[in-house]
Amino acid sequence: MAAAAGALRRLARCGPQQVGSGRLPPPAPLSAGSALTPVPVSPQGLGRRLLLLRRGIHGSAPAAVQVTVRDALNQALDEELERDERVFLLGEEVAQYDGAYKISRGLWKKYGDKRIIDTPISEMGFTGIAVGAAMAGLRPICEFMTFNFSMQAIDQVINSASKTLYMSAGMMPVPVVFRGPNGASAGVGAQHSQCFAAWYGHCPGLKVVSPWSSEDAKGLLKASVRDDNPVVMLENELIYGVPFEMSEEAQSKDFLVPIGKAKIERQGTHVTLVSHSRSVGHCLEAAAVLVKEGVECEVINLRTIRPMDVESIEASVVKTNHLITVEGGWPQFGVGAEICARIMEGPAFNYLDAPAVRLTGADVPMPYAKILEENCLPQVKDIIFAVKKILNI
Repeated sequence: MAAAAGALRRLARCGPQQVGSGRLPPPAPLSAGSALTPVPVSPQGLGRRLLLLRRGIHGSAPAAVQVTVRDALNQALDEELERDERVFLLGEEVAQYDGAYKISRGLWKKYGDKRIIDTPISEMGFTGIAVGAAMAGLRPICEFMTFNFSMQAIDQVINSASKTLYMSAGMMPVPVVFRGPNGASAGVGAQHSQCFAAWYGHCPGLKVVSPWSSEDAKGLLKASVRDDNPVVMLENELIYGVPFEMSEEAQSKDFLVPIGKAKIERQGTHVTLVSHSRSVGHCLEAAAVLVKEGVECEVINLRTIRPMDVESIEASVVKTNHLITVEGGWPQFGVGAEICARIMEGPAFNYLDAPAVRLTGADVPMPYAKILEENCLPQVKDIIFAVKKILNI
């Protein structure tokens, strides 16, 4: 029965190999004139290049390293397992199967059964094991195959993990990381398409992070593992296979993204767009379209839901005088609602030239049909429309 249930659960998700899961297509073969193909250079061109090099000027910057979010998470896990023997990973199919989304690929072969542990299909059971291990001095990473099933373990996450440090007057830290895919995937229905940022962000005692890029994913996971508080890390399945540029700094084993600090992904002067996870990409796409019409959007990647970096949002609103929040979760009591309330209550309210606007998922359980699913989530066109409306253009 357990094996059958596991098979059904895998089929209910969009695995990394499936077509239509939102991942990028494989790279096209190299064409003539690409970076790896020799290109003839005239004597005049060669002489100019040599002159530039002598002056210390390079004709073009070296190509940045492209790393998928999946590989960035795998690197972070590998580095933290190697750095601290107290760290271990447990969850459904994380070991021999290399993880349902291949995040833990190769780790079981490298670290063995004691560090990479396959669990039965019982979220409440293995989450309780992780919380207990954290109380005993270990640093577990607990993977949910999807955060929709973390509801099976909500008592362990909230009552056992989040409250213990506070109720023990700081004497009993609970350094556990709960991680896995969150939010809408593609064609998996209402049971597998909820965003839990507002759910867990509501609870004191937890830290909640929500990465977008590969640097976010690696840096936030490493920072979460090293934190003495329980951390909920909400990833997104649809960006696991998306490559992002990784700076030389981010490739270091000591690279951390501070929890509680947002990042300005794009500078702007006319309107502030605040988002997290996959919606950050939509905001950047919308900003790239709007700049052609003379509208400069400032895009803020929250990175952390709790504690929230309200200061960065306020500073941006003071500059742009307009605010739009974008998220895939439901509108009522959502992340955007919290941001709008904080701006209303703070000094930045006096700088608003128009009411703050929330773009959220539709207030319905997620439909299964693709076209309805797309209409239930904020798209690039919706962000462009909201920006033009708030600016009266």
